[in-house]
Amino acid sequence: MLATERREAILRLLKQQGAVHVPALSQRFHTSASTIRRDLEWLAAQGALKRTHGGAVALDRPQRVSPASDDVAQRIGQAAAALVQPGEAVFIGPGALCLAAAEYLCGRSDVTLITNALEVAWIAYQDSDLPLILTGGPVARPGGALVGQVALRAMEALRADRLIIEAAGISPLEGLTCDQIPLAELLRPLLESVPQVTVLAAPQRLGRVGVAWMGDVSAADVIITGVMRRIRSLGICRRTASA
Repeated sequence: MLATERREAILRLLKQQGAVHVPALSQRFHTSASTIRRDLEWLAAQGALKRTHGGAVALDRPQRVSPASDDVAQRIGQAAAALVQPGEAVFIGPGALCLAAAEYLCGRSDVTLITNALEVAWIAYQDSDLPLILTGGPVARPGGALVGQVALRAMEALRADRLIIEAAGISPLEGLTCDQIPLAELLRPLLESVPQVTVLAAPQRLGRVGVAWMGDVSAADVIITGVMRRIRSLGICRRTASA
């Protein structure tokens, strides 16, 4: 099938259904997900549809708004994704900043993604061909993190080269903290065992202390935030980076 014929068929489906998704289109037209994404980008440039994560919607339907769409989150996510080396297996946790990092990694094909975050998994499944491993386990609300013994056992059986997590608080005295005890219980051993640890934090999280301790600040190989000046003022400027 020619590209023009495939694009016309996509538009017909969009008119019938109101929305289309990359994996379903890839299977329907017997072509790669990257080819379908290029088709959707071309059609969007022509004003024929609106691109969404993992597909497209008709122009008269509302777009899904990513919780990681703000500028600071995007810059932090892009900086975190840039650290990932070809061939690495990367564990990405829940949170808007981690989601932004996952979105940038979706444009690659040379990494394996491991996650306990439902939204990260959904974005990676719909909008990339990356090998994807979801830990399983009970869902913690809010945030959609998979936690508990099932997730813990899964991570004990898996090997990751890099850990990308989001901290709800970073303090030189209280360390790296989050706001969910079950999530902290899952991430704590990963901070000790994964060779490369990248911690993401929004500027307002610096100096804050969450309810659950994950590890010392020294457990992070890199801390990425929006403001280097603020992180230096807290006395935790070693091995840090601003986005």
